[in-house]
This record gives sequence, C-alpha cells and structure tokens, in this order.
Amino acid sequence: MKDGRNYPLLLASQFLGAFGDNFLLAAILGPLTFALREGKITEQFVNGQNALYSAVFFLPFILLAPLAGFVNDRFPKTRWLAGGNLIKLLGTTVGLAGILLHPTNAAANLPWQVVGYAIVGMGACAYSPAKYGVLPEIVARERLVKANGTVEMLTLVAIISGLGAGAVLYDHTRSLVPCYAVSLAWYVLALTFNSFMSRTPHNPDARFRSSLREFLSDLWRLASHARLGRILLGCGVFWFSGAAMRNNLQAWGATVLAAAGVAEEHITNENLALLKVGLVVGIVGGSLLAGQLHRVGDLTWVRRYGWLLGACVLGLGLLGGAFGLALVIGVLVAAGVCAGLMIVPLNAALQSESDQTRLGKTIAIQNFVDYLAMLLGAAFLGLLTGFDLGPNAVFVALAASVALLACLLRFDPQPAGAGNGPARDR
Repeated sequence: MKDGRNYPLLLASQFLGAFGDNFLLAAILGPLTFALREGKITEQFVNGQNALYSAVFFLPFILLAPLAGFVNDRFPKTRWLAGGNLIKLLGTTVGLAGILLHPTNAAANLPWQVVGYAIVGMGACAYSPAKYGVLPEIVARERLVKANGTVEMLTLVAIISGLGAGAVLYDHTRSLVPCYAVSLAWYVLALTFNSFMSRTPHNPDARFRSSLREFLSDLWRLASHARLGRILLGCGVFWFSGAAMRNNLQAWGATVLAAAGVAEEHITNENLALLKVGLVVGIVGGSLLAGQLHRVGDLTWVRRYGWLLGACVLGLGLLGGAFGLALVIGVLVAAGVCAGLMIVPLNAALQSESDQTRLGKTIAIQNFVDYLAMLLGAAFLGLLTGFDLGPNAVFVALAASVALLACLLRFDPQPAGAGNGPARDR
C-alpha cells in the first residue's frame, strides 16, 4: 500500500531544493551586476562567469548520468532524495567557506564558489532521477500524469521565485554570507522533509556494469531512430537556446536598461530578474497554447516555431533598449511563447511514440540529451565571449544557430493510428 504522506513531502522537498539551486545561483552572480554598472568589469566577463557556473552545474548530469540511474535503482529512491540534498548542503558549505576565508578577495574565493556550485550540481544530479522515479512508487497509476504535471509546475515556480529572491536578498545586503546562509536553510528544510518520507522499494540485484550497458544501448537506439532521433534533437535545440539566452540575459539586460534610460542606481539584479520572468511567462503561455493547437504527434509546425524563436532572438540582439523596455519585454515574451509551442509537442510525441515498456529509460535519455544541450549552450556563450563578442552580438549569433538547427527538424504528418506504440521509421 502506498504511503499517503510521501507525495506531499516530495512536493515540499522538490520546491525547496529547486528554489535553493536558483536562489544560490542568483546570489553568486549578483555582485557582477554592480561591478558591471560601476565599470569594474566588462559585459564579456559577466557572460563568461554565467557560462562557467552553468557549465559546472550541468556537467555532473552528463558525466554521472549512468551512475545516478544505477544508485537510484540499487537503493531506495527516498534515500537518494535525501542524499541529493545532503550533497547540496556540502557544496553550499564549501562556497560559504571560501567567502569566509577570503571575504574581500573575489579572485581568491572564486575557486571555492565554483567547486561548491559544482558539488551542488552533483547533488541535483543524484536527486533528479529519484524525484521522477519515485512517483510510480508513491502515487496511484491513475494519478501519475497529474502528479508529474504538479512536480513540473512547482519546479517552474521554484525557479522563478528562487531567482527573484536570491537577486533581492543580494541587492539589499550586498553580501554573499547571508545569501549562502539562507541557501543552507533551504536545503536543510528540504532534507528534513525527505527524512520524514517512508522508505520505498529498491533492487539489490542492480549492477552498475549492466546499468551502464543498458544506458548506452538505449541512447543509441533512440538517437539512431529516424523520427525519435529528430524529436530528441528538437528538445536539445530548445534547451540549448534556453541555456544560452538565460546566461546572456544578465549582461544584455544591464545594457538594455541603460539604453532605455533607466537610472544607474536602478540597474539591479531585482530588475534584471524581471526580464527572465518575462521569458518564462512566455514559455508557460506557449505551453498552454500548444495543447489547444496541436494533437499528440503533430510536429509539422516544430520547424516553423524554431525559426520564429530564432527571429525573436534576433530581435533581442538588434533592438537593444533604444525603443523602450515595453518592446523588449514583449519580444522576450514572444520568444518564450515560440519556445513553449516548440517543446510541448515534442515532449508529448516522445512519450506517446516510444516503447511504453521502456518509457522510464526513454525519459532518462531525454534528460541526458537536455542537459548535454544546456552544457553546449553554456559552452556556446563561453566561446563567443572568448572572441570578445558583446551580449547583443551573442543573441544575433544564437539566432542564426537556432535557425540553422531548426532546418533539421522537418517532420512529416503522423499517419492515422500512430502514437500508440513505438514510432515507425520515416
């Protein structure tokens, strides 16, 4: 019998953990806004730091994906929900130690913060498969779709609110010490909720070698499939562009606010976070609209949405703030709408057209591809920054890349009756 308390405890822990991840990132990057405003650093340096922290957070999801899947099979998933948050606590403590040891030397405490946030990424990597894998073990089958949707919505709210709260706290304190301390509190609270969860089943016969072999086999099976491979590519394009856009928004937003005539003292992390909110609101709107416009398996518009997304990103790079903030926010929302319209049909098609007996492994492969795409998005920004490109030029280059990648996303109309099993090769 499923324990009724596990599900609400999971939701509380998931919200706090995701909130803490984004709260901490916003705080770590907070000093860059003021240093840029005062002319102490360049826009390229801001982009380089954004790319660096994103890369060290995403890298564990690539390198440790087979191991994370194995330990979540070998041991109770509730144990790894707690273990993930415990690892995040360790990483936050490392970052705080660097600040306390070198309170006035940013260059000296930087390695501590980078290593600390990388450890937080390891914790998130351990936690991620557990939060999805545990749902069938704690929720009745008929409630699984709703439960997954609730977890996703809570995660989205946690990301938005975490970024905003981290920005606000740093803006008001101008110190990373209270930000790290509050982050520790979020993770402790999340860990507390995990500790009250009842133990779930596990598979003591699981072996890492077999898990790794199955992971690589499933990756090849999906990537080499004519239709499913393109669906995975489409999901990757979404996350690649999303990571590059998010990481570029801090430096780009500061220049846009200045060009729009915003007073220097009002160019803050709190105001920059509002630009990110505009993008996310657009994604939510596009996601809801997609369900009204497209049936499951209808991917004929995916390529066009990719081109429209590229056009919006191009607009962000060319417009700047010269024509006012209202237009900028409107284009950001439009970019989010195009992104939402693009990703939702792809996700639905992947879930409906995959072998239903291997759906869990398919989602694991999708997560791997998504995080690899986000890592490439961060690397893309880092590469352009290395060539001394400014944030406007980054958006122009990103627009061209998205448009080119979208050319590969041509999908034929799905035959009637498809979608109830493994997709057929086209």
